[in-house]
Amino acid sequence: MTFRVGIVGAGFMGETHVAAWTAERVTPVLLDHDAARADSLAGRFGARVATSFEELFAAVDVVDVCTPTHQHADVAVRAAAAGRHVICEKPLARTVEDAEAIVAACERAGVRLFVAHVVRFFPEYDAARRLVAEGGIGDPAVLRLKRASFRPRRAPGHWFFDPALSGGMIVDLMIHDFDYARWVAGDVVAVQCHSVAADRPELGVEHAYAILTHESGAISHVTGSWAYGPPTFRTSLEIAGSRGLVEHDSAVAPPIVTYLQPRGPDSDGAVGLPGSPLAEDPFRLELREFRGSIERDVAARVTARDGVEALRIALAAAESARSGRIVRLRSAAAGATR
Repeated sequence: MTFRVGIVGAGFMGETHVAAWTAERVTPVLLDHDAARADSLAGRFGARVATSFEELFAAVDVVDVCTPTHQHADVAVRAAAAGRHVICEKPLARTVEDAEAIVAACERAGVRLFVAHVVRFFPEYDAARRLVAEGGIGDPAVLRLKRASFRPRRAPGHWFFDPALSGGMIVDLMIHDFDYARWVAGDVVAVQCHSVAADRPELGVEHAYAILTHESGAISHVTGSWAYGPPTFRTSLEIAGSRGLVEHDSAVAPPIVTYLQPRGPDSDGAVGLPGSPLAEDPFRLELREFRGSIERDVAARVTARDGVEALRIALAAAESARSGRIVRLRSAAAGATR
């Protein structure tokens, strides 16, 4: 059976998803408000172009939402109402209310919803989380996560720089690590965040630091930045547990390093995770897993509820940065929404 995918949005993320789908031997159908942009992208990858939602929905089984963040809810709800499975770029929506509306629409229509939190598919992050899940470092206690980049090269009036549309750097960039921290250490019950943009807006610098308190008692320190010079983009992770430490820094050659306490009398103590776990595009891995989840009717590693909770944490961080107060969250609902 042919796997038929439609992509709404032919911008940067739309192009990223087109490249990943075509590498997976899936020829997507594109829809964008800018017909010339859609035609250009389709021509480069041999894709088709639809001129309306009705034409797109008639041609596909899955809709991959790559529009600006504030448009996610409208597109996803329309796709669900048409009986199409939904893949949605992160953040799931601009507001928790919109995110919940997407989840409800997909549940009502009996279609699957996948949120593209791609960091879960980066091999170093995946390997570190598996090590924690298998008890390799004991109970996770302190996480340090960093994602630092240059300010996106967009025109000053671009939607990306309007917090009302994108949520700003905290919601758009730091949400990657908020989601990862929750995946590793569990639900978050309190968030405190400080932001240079909030405290000193006249500097024109986007740099923030957030502390997450997990229900488990673990603490996550998350740093996000658009303050580096181009083309810098650096990430790092450190997870300290009751029996060891796992770390990764993109600026250092080894993909992942572990320092573990011995488990038995014959152990020599320090063990490194050898080699690079994978050298495959995480976007391909992500979309491949979503496809397999649909075709085999099995769960994916990112649930719809994960998308909602990551957004809830990110918005709490943005609120804390504005108010200077700790924002307390309720525990996520028990169970995972597929």
